[in-house]
Amino acid sequence: MKVWCLGGLFLLFLSTTVQSAEPSVTLRLWKGIAPGETGEIGAEELLPPRQGKPVQRLSNVTVPTISLYKPPVDKATGAAVLVCPGGGYNILAMDLEGTEVADWLNSIGVTAILLKYRVPRRQNLPKHQAPLQDAQRAMSLVRAHAEKWGIDKHRIGILGFSAGGHLSAATSTNFDRRHYKPMDAHDKLSCRPDFAVLVYPAYLLDGASLADEIRVSKKTPPTFLVHAGNDRISSENSAHFYLSLKQAGVAGELHIYASGGHGFGLRPTEFACSNWPKRCEAWLRARGLLEKP
Repeated sequence: MKVWCLGGLFLLFLSTTVQSAEPSVTLRLWKGIAPGETGEIGAEELLPPRQGKPVQRLSNVTVPTISLYKPPVDKATGAAVLVCPGGGYNILAMDLEGTEVADWLNSIGVTAILLKYRVPRRQNLPKHQAPLQDAQRAMSLVRAHAEKWGIDKHRIGILGFSAGGHLSAATSTNFDRRHYKPMDAHDKLSCRPDFAVLVYPAYLLDGASLADEIRVSKKTPPTFLVHAGNDRISSENSAHFYLSLKQAGVAGELHIYASGGHGFGLRPTEFACSNWPKRCEAWLRARGLLEKP
């Protein structure tokens, strides 16, 4: 059981009172070497946790994968979500914004597919180029395996935190422009998410993002956004994206909480932002995404 002490208040993180379930399937995204890889990145490794916040920090990812986490059969709704951890496109916060998220999604009947995308940033390339290739390929692979995995291919969403939020936004707005050369029949399947959840997304205010990386249109999927007003990554990132959705006529829901900082994930705090999973679940239900087949 994990316990945090916050200003004298002890909080139990119930979703980690037991070890996270192991994935039932893990698949490599690419046959052979991933696009553009040159072998210059070192061996994949878990970095030492930073003081004060236990987080599994994975770096040097050159072999991207997806891992399948299925809900109990009696809870399964058929909905699925591709989970994109954050980490500034330098590392992946694999537990805080990965396996812990899979546990929560499973608890509400949603199949979670954890994306281990390539980090750190590749030299002389846009920060998101390799990760976006991985996310697009992952979305198509999930659709290819939907029937086998008990997934409704029309209810496959994407959820990302921080840099993973930017990656989720880029995936949601670039589905009409695949960022790699199609390699097999899987790539003929759509890489457009059916819905998106962006949690304290980063980089959405960058000039390059507005011009090329993030291309909101009327075909952008419905999106749920969460941010803290005192985040070091400005909540204007989420507000701007929400307003872009509204201009395009796309359904969006925005929650900006007064406090919470950055990187709170799903772990309980004394701040109201800890309630965002309940708000998100309500949004998913209201859109009919959690209805059992």
